[in-house]
Parts: sequence; C-alpha cells; structure tokens
Amino acid sequence: MTGVWALLGALAVAGAIGVLLKAREGRISHNESVDLPAPVRDLLAPGVTLVQLSTTFCAPCRHAKVILSDLADRTDGLTHAELDVTNLPDVAAALGVMRTPTTLALTDDGTEVLRVGGVPKRDTLLAALQPHLP
Repeated sequence: MTGVWALLGALAVAGAIGVLLKAREGRISHNESVDLPAPVRDLLAPGVTLVQLSTTFCAPCRHAKVILSDLADRTDGLTHAELDVTNLPDVAAALGVMRTPTTLALTDDGTEVLRVGGVPKRDTLLAALQPHLP
C-alpha cells in the first residue's frame, strides 16, 4: 500500500510541475540589461531585433523560428535572427538563459526590451513590441 501512495505522490508532483511549465510557456518578461556577448551584438539591426536563442535538437525552436521570422517579415522595423547556443554555453549563461527557445527583443543599441521563454504567442508578442517599433 505504501508503494501506491508513493506512486500517487510522484504523479501529483509531476503533474504540478507540468502545469507550472505550461503556464510559463511563451510568457513575456522584462529583465535587467546585461552586457551583451559579442555573438549577440553582431546580430543587431536597426530597429528591434528578435534574437532567438536555440539549440541543435530543440523541436520547439523550429516552431518559434517560423513565428518570429513571419512576424519580422510582416512588421516594419523588426528583424529576426537566430543564434544556436549549443556550442556557446557561455553566451547563454551571460544572458541568464535557462531554456531554449528563448527570444530576446533588443534595440539597435543593445537594450533588452523584453524576453520570451518558450514558443512566443504571436499576437501577445506584437502587442508588447508596438511601443518600441517605428
């Protein structure tokens, strides 16, 4: 009987963690400015650049890339760039990135406007970016 209770407890904990992670997916946050590593600075373009930090075997990264590149193609003053941090763990650490995909919205002077952990929600992201676009 103890084994059944242990199993039920483990399932409850796993379920709670799953709900928490799902709630955080695509959430927009604002972080303090950090000194941008050179590989990120090199990607900046005039206006706002959406820098997508991805890894090689990240399935959600492909979905995020489709959303972000389409959004950038349809929005004046917005650019999308992807950076694979698989072999650049120091870049991810310097930016405080704990998961991929993570998207940073950066102005051309390197100021972080917002960041999104997970696959962004297109309309929510566009609404948050509007004050920063020309």
